[in-house]
Amino acid sequence: MTAAKPYLTGHYTPAVDEITATGLTVEGTLPPELTGRLVRNSHNPKPGITPTHWFKGSGMVHGIRLRDGRAEWYRNRWVRTPALDGAPYLTEHGPDLTASTAGTHVIEHAGRLLALSEANLPFELTPELETVGAYDFAGTLRTAMTAHPKVDPATGELHFFGSSPLPPYLTHHVADASGAIVHSAEVPGASAALKHDFAITRHHVVFVEGSVTFDPAEHSGIPYGWDDEQPARIGVMPRGADGAGRIRWYPVEPGSLLHAANAYEDERGRIVLEGPAVDREGFVLSWNWWVGAPGRGAEPTTASRTRRWVIDPAAGTVAECTVDDLATEFPTINEDLLGAEHRYQYAVSFPDSDGLGGYGVVKYDRTTGERRIHEVGDARMPSEAVFVPAAGATREDDGYLLTVVSDLKQDASRLLVLDASGLGQLAAVHLPRRVTAGIHGSWIPDTAH
Repeated sequence: MTAAKPYLTGHYTPAVDEITATGLTVEGTLPPELTGRLVRNSHNPKPGITPTHWFKGSGMVHGIRLRDGRAEWYRNRWVRTPALDGAPYLTEHGPDLTASTAGTHVIEHAGRLLALSEANLPFELTPELETVGAYDFAGTLRTAMTAHPKVDPATGELHFFGSSPLPPYLTHHVADASGAIVHSAEVPGASAALKHDFAITRHHVVFVEGSVTFDPAEHSGIPYGWDDEQPARIGVMPRGADGAGRIRWYPVEPGSLLHAANAYEDERGRIVLEGPAVDREGFVLSWNWWVGAPGRGAEPTTASRTRRWVIDPAAGTVAECTVDDLATEFPTINEDLLGAEHRYQYAVSFPDSDGLGGYGVVKYDRTTGERRIHEVGDARMPSEAVFVPAAGATREDDGYLLTVVSDLKQDASRLLVLDASGLGQLAAVHLPRRVTAGIHGSWIPDTAH
């Protein structure tokens, strides 16, 4: 008997159907300013389907509606893309950008709710999570769209990129606050290296090419692999219409970064970038889990450590270091500080490769170096902690962290609302099912437009 793939078991066991539940039970008190929807994505293949890679699992979006201290509904829906019914990505006419899992992230911009997967076009959803269809920005988007776009908090602009294992390798796009693409440019000097996430600062766009690159011999359906010959680099590109022509690429130590916490310019004009990263061994551990290699049963993030790069354009150098030895992933911040220097950073902690530690929500104070952990308990796993500012906030950490916790012992899930300042629990919403451990999500307040 073949062992089940790790990404189809435990916290990752897929939901088998779509449901809607109303009038959810709330423990504690929901802050009244939490009026909106928490939406988050997951890789959730249909019953009877075993994808060859975790990332190939069809997207299922989960939503929780909060209003005036009540939890009005939970619902989950598959994103109904051609790939959900088996349509191939590669066709005789080339890639089909609509044949998406749409399973990595879900965001709102300019009134549109978009489910994202980096090799494809986004898919638009209704506020109730029904699928509208592929969205190409009124015909102006002709590349794939990263699953990690960035909204500039000062301008409302949406920065994103399309990447490909074939030329053009990297194209940078900017959509204005109304949702219209106002700038697209191919980025010179890019390679076929995997580019999953990136960062923006007030004056720059920061791209990361690690040691993972296109590998046509990889047959899992995700054609990438570690390559010791692939140069690891950070590209710093000035923002603006002529920025692509002025990009500079800086060599860094071999590694792979999937998710950037933030980037900013410091008082000396240096660019500081932070996020969890892995070395070669750590990547192999993750990859073996993602493809379900025999004998691999641990989590895919057990060797991921927070790393900092400080790029000095004047000197042409990069200083880098590991900030903390705790195994973490899914970094978040108060996104009002996106692109500017932030003090507080959040993440999900995992047991390390030796089985030490556990699941929790982590808060870092980058000024004092303090690390605080909200432990969620035995056999429980939190999702990415989404920061929501408090009404009338005066400090960076005045706000709440929203995380959906999968509980294997109870076969249930709860939405936890934590005080972002001290990590104490303020409220818990009981959900009608155990929610599949997922990837990324967003808080969409009713004031979003």
